[in-house]
Amino acid sequence: KGVKRIINAFYYSITGLIIAYQHEAAFRQIILMNLILVPLSFFIKVTSIERALMIAVCLLSIVIELFNSALEAVVDRISLERHILSKNAKDMGSAAQLIAIFIILSTWLIILSH
Repeated sequence: KGVKRIINAFYYSITGLIIAYQHEAAFRQIILMNLILVPLSFFIKVTSIERALMIAVCLLSIVIELFNSALEAVVDRISLERHILSKNAKDMGSAAQLIAIFIILSTWLIILSH
């Protein structure tokens, strides 16, 4: 209850980030992308709102990748047997990340082109 639950939730969240970083190459790639783009946004002449949007869409990609990795882990936990529903679930998670990358690209291009 209360503070203990918050502390435990924080611990579980940090553990999830560590596990994703240790075991998911795609997560590490998204982190690298963010380590480049987020600081870069501070060296580009844009408004604070535009910078916030540029950073937000980058961070969104981390969230999407965490969900995608979690989905893949659950599918694999259920069965490693090839099944169309398992493939579809993994492909849809991957599609979500692809769309997140398109959102980042289009947001940055729109902001930088004006």
